[in-house]
Amino acid sequence: MRIKRLAAFATTFLLVALALQVTVAAADALSGTWKVNLAKSKYSPGPAPKSLTVKIEADENNIKLNSDGTDAEGKPTHIEYSAKFDGKDYPITGVPNGDTIALHRIDANTYESTLKKAGQATMTVTSTVSKDGKTRKSTFNGKDEQGHDVNNVVVYDKQ
Repeated sequence: MRIKRLAAFATTFLLVALALQVTVAAADALSGTWKVNLAKSKYSPGPAPKSLTVKIEADENNIKLNSDGTDAEGKPTHIEYSAKFDGKDYPITGVPNGDTIALHRIDANTYESTLKKAGQATMTVTSTVSKDGKTRKSTFNGKDEQGHDVNNVVVYDKQ
């Protein structure tokens, strides 16, 4: 009888531990829907988009990003990628100055992206989620598709 109780307790404990692990993974700081805050963002050279919403699903090893918006001219934009935080190149779509992206996770709230076109780095983006989890800041440094310097600081609010 004691063995059956011990087995039942061990099974219950294991299931609770697994459920907690799944909950912790789902609660990654990077994950969520983020809307650009144009008043707090700085675009150099500009112009800023009219709107931008980024949806991220992430855990400690992987990220999936979908971004939809409207550019300064009123045209729709869509950027998408799925990658690992392992520094290897993964395909990215919707970015004129890049066809691959490589990611490094710096800490639980920060990661660095290197955008590449034909194997050459064109842009580095460092993204950090605030400690309270309400804002995300991405700093863009590199060149746009025309070769102009880009130094953008884009602030997003969690939805």
